[in-house]
Amino acid sequence: MPDRAPFQHPSQIEPHLPPMTVRLTELATEVVRASAQLGGGLHPLTQQSIASILYNMNSYYSNLIEGHQTRPRDIERALQNRLSKDQGVRTLQLEARAHIEVHKAMERRLHSEPELKISGSEFLRWLHREFYSRMQPDAGERASLHSPANVAGSFREQDVEVGLHIPPRWESLPAFMQRFEEVYSLENFANIERIIAAAAAHHRLTWIHPFIDGNGRVTRLFTQAYLIRCGVSGHGLWTISRGLARHRDRYFALLQSADVPRQGDYDGRGNLSERALSSFCEAFLEIALDQITFMRDSLRLDNLGAATKRYVAERRLHPRSERLLTTLLFQGSLSRGDAGELLGFRPVRARHYLKQMLVDGVLRSSSPKGPLQLNFPTHVAEVLFPRLFPAE
Repeated sequence: MPDRAPFQHPSQIEPHLPPMTVRLTELATEVVRASAQLGGGLHPLTQQSIASILYNMNSYYSNLIEGHQTRPRDIERALQNRLSKDQGVRTLQLEARAHIEVHKAMERRLHSEPELKISGSEFLRWLHREFYSRMQPDAGERASLHSPANVAGSFREQDVEVGLHIPPRWESLPAFMQRFEEVYSLENFANIERIIAAAAAHHRLTWIHPFIDGNGRVTRLFTQAYLIRCGVSGHGLWTISRGLARHRDRYFALLQSADVPRQGDYDGRGNLSERALSSFCEAFLEIALDQITFMRDSLRLDNLGAATKRYVAERRLHPRSERLLTTLLFQGSLSRGDAGELLGFRPVRARHYLKQMLVDGVLRSSSPKGPLQLNFPTHVAEVLFPRLFPAE
């Protein structure tokens, strides 16, 4: 541990934003435009069903950034409380499940508390506490994610080193976090500026490093909340974590480069490099746009139609099932009678094939006689969205 950290005054986090260059403005504008088009043509119920699998995806890639690779099917089993007897796999399952639960709880707070200060210490400590409280070891086991000095929901009370970076002294964290809340409050920015502020705040929160453990995870959840409040979440149909994980080395290098002090008189007027912050924000928005584009292409109706046909063939469902599944993409739900008519069979035979699809998992219903909707468990998502997760 360092004897003395160099940063003690909140002014040392400046600049808070990069210059609003043409490139940054164009990228932010395109993120807004592209995210608004996500899921077009799909029924809102279908959008919600697809968004539900992105909780798992976000958890998978957020864990991967931390160097923890959890198999998508193990994540699904964790949500069903089917935890592995292998302690290592079990810990990763608990980690993934905790992340998904906190992500959902976060979205509920954003919906129910429109005045919530998402850049404030209360919200950030809440994210940390919600995650680590869910990671408490069960059956007397100790979760490997816990540092002895890490207290759920509490800022660190010691100085630390993070690679080459020495974050602010722990005694000065309240002042730094107060400044962080003030400068990154959403009401400070116009619409396009908000998108760029989301990227800048992502770096500056990692730079402050307010917790002993879990800073990266909290920062990504905070950034997700920020993007939701910016109105660019695209109905929950994309996530930044996939892009950051796929460019992990570049992401870490950019974070580190934006830690550097100002490089001469032509590098802004703050303590930190303005050029490096601008480069980080550009890369962040490029990655965001890449992920939105990826999901836009995955959700194109012709791609979904071809994937549905492939799924029916691979699972050996009746060929007429393709027509039903494709219709549900646009209509969201169908009564069992309408679904049977669409299959073109007499009732008894139609019920047989509907039951086959319910057992398979591609269809779901809230009751034995209730309407039918599409469902996207892992084995379905792997075929319909083959690049969502890496092949196992």
